[in-house]
Amino acid sequence: MIVIPFSFLPPVLLRKLSRAFYWLGDPVSKHIKGLDNSLEQSNIELKPKEYISMCITATAFFFIIFSALASLILFKYQTSPIIGIIIVFIISLFIFSQQAIYPNLKASKKIKNIERNLIPALQNMLVQLNSGVPLFNVLAIISDGDYGGVSQQFKLAVRRINAGEQQAMVLEDLAKNNPSIHFRRTMWQIINGMKTGSNMSDVIKLSIENLSEEQLIEIQKYGSQLNPLAMFYMMIAVIIPSLGTTFIMVISSFLNLTSGATKLIFWGLLTIVFFFQLMFIGVLKTRRPNLLE
Repeated sequence: MIVIPFSFLPPVLLRKLSRAFYWLGDPVSKHIKGLDNSLEQSNIELKPKEYISMCITATAFFFIIFSALASLILFKYQTSPIIGIIIVFIISLFIFSQQAIYPNLKASKKIKNIERNLIPALQNMLVQLNSGVPLFNVLAIISDGDYGGVSQQFKLAVRRINAGEQQAMVLEDLAKNNPSIHFRRTMWQIINGMKTGSNMSDVIKLSIENLSEEQLIEIQKYGSQLNPLAMFYMMIAVIIPSLGTTFIMVISSFLNLTSGATKLIFWGLLTIVFFFQLMFIGVLKTRRPNLLE
């Protein structure tokens, strides 16, 4: 059973309670593009409606618990609990957005694990083929090696081939069901080389050259994206908190807020900035080229 981020409920209980939110999870899931593919690629055996309903349930539980805590704290300082509820609501929206994209992040992590080890694995394959080792034995060597997701994929292929299935058909299934586009292209090149009787060393060498070119293109693209990301970080982590602090100090004097309420607002602002910085770090990680080791 999947463990949803920021969920305080046990997965089994969360799954049962989420059935009450199917009416809401169904329309929301239809507005999230590619959710069904992300769930399949990340090996999450849930329908989009079921997963989003679980996210809604977990977020609602978080909102209820922390809204009650914030209200009790503000009540102690004789302040309206609306401020605390608004802050908790904003954090809850952020948490729900992170939960909704979690399958995509998990699938992306799987893709990175494959693509990061793809070029080293192909280089090892090229050495083995140039030494006269048969292709099946090369696949077995890579499956036993330390090549992350590539070794895992080849291990599945070797297991099926040992069970009596045709090598070309197994590799075709491997290419069809894999989320990595670079891995699929490489597999199709190998399959076409097998069917046409080409020299497999030349096929692998061509695949390495193509991936190296793709790597350079991705590095250049990543470099061009860093400047707007740096501006985004300056806005979120520096400019907005500074202006927000000044604004809160001015507003608190007009509204005659107690010192406890003012401190709570500042802590809420700090929490929001902290969550945005976590999101920024996540964006940097997702934009990093997958082919980089």
